[in-house]
Amino acid sequence: MGARSKARKRAVDVLYEAEAREVDPVTLISERVGSTEVAPVNDYTITLVEGVRDNAARIDQLISEHAEGWNLNRMPAVDRAILRIGLYELLWAADVPDAVAIDEAVELAKTLSTDDSPRFVNGVLGRIAGIAGHLRASLNT
Repeated sequence: MGARSKARKRAVDVLYEAEAREVDPVTLISERVGSTEVAPVNDYTITLVEGVRDNAARIDQLISEHAEGWNLNRMPAVDRAILRIGLYELLWAADVPDAVAIDEAVELAKTLSTDDSPRFVNGVLGRIAGIAGHLRASLNT
């Protein structure tokens, strides 16, 4: 597993834990940076967590709009975290190709969630990727 894949997994863990504990994910990760009690935090993990937190309203709106038949609150919490990271990478991480963002999210879903989650994650992110160019343009205006 590559360094960025590990960073994504760690970001899912942080987002999941922050939601469960009802704490700010950036605060949670900042407590972990430099701690000797947990594994070192990769810079890309910090980038992902900060990016998801900073764009949370828009990310959740887009997930809700494109998760056909699913309410955001009904989704498994780990799927929400995976989708949030995947969508952040799709729209805000210019150095991550769309296909890589989707593939990495699907792999996380295979490893961390239900049997149906990879297909669900792929479908939601695939629909958004289809309009990503338009969305990126609107984010920059």
